[in-house]
Amino acid sequence: MTQVREFLETSPENVTVRGFLHFASNSDADGLVLTHGAGSNCNSPLLVALANAFSASGIAVLRCDLPFRQSRPTGPPPRGSAERDQEGLRAAVACMRRLTSRRVFLGGHSYGGRQSSMLAASEPGLVEGLLLLAYPLHPPKRREEMRTAHFPSLRTPALFVHGTSDGFGTIGEMEDALKLIPARKELIPIATAGHELLTKRNREELPGLCLERFRSFAAT
Repeated sequence: MTQVREFLETSPENVTVRGFLHFASNSDADGLVLTHGAGSNCNSPLLVALANAFSASGIAVLRCDLPFRQSRPTGPPPRGSAERDQEGLRAAVACMRRLTSRRVFLGGHSYGGRQSSMLAASEPGLVEGLLLLAYPLHPPKRREEMRTAHFPSLRTPALFVHGTSDGFGTIGEMEDALKLIPARKELIPIATAGHELLTKRNREELPGLCLERFRSFAAT
């Protein structure tokens, strides 16, 4: 078991970073900031499983609650919260920069991944790469509302993990959307998985698969 402790820190800009820090199995480690979707928090089974797997293999992980979740324990993010949530991610990245002298990556599930990618698009060089889990390409059954406006500005390498039964975007739609991104990118389809990605069938294999593909992607 890797060492995990509660994390709470307020930045000079008065932005609170709250979550859990998974220490890496070695002292000289890359770092990953990982956050949750619109209906969840940093204790979601997917985030916990990935943080445990990554930290056990030598990557420190800070899984954190976005500012909207710090303000309200349940419910989706209120309208207009994106900027504040991105401020929270920026502060979390700064925390991880102080914890490691090596590379820092950023990622999240669904809404958290979308905010991570938008932040990276607006601030190239903020992190060395992105891990985007079940990117919410469009609302279910509303394919005309694509969430790709920032994709042409994204110059940070991005690894996408997406279920083949995800109602927020098919694999074909994801493949087409990723053509808009000028940065290096890769799409990992997860057979039969929906938007939550982690299922009873794949809960043993998925964290290891994500870790293996992430390591390969990050080493390129």
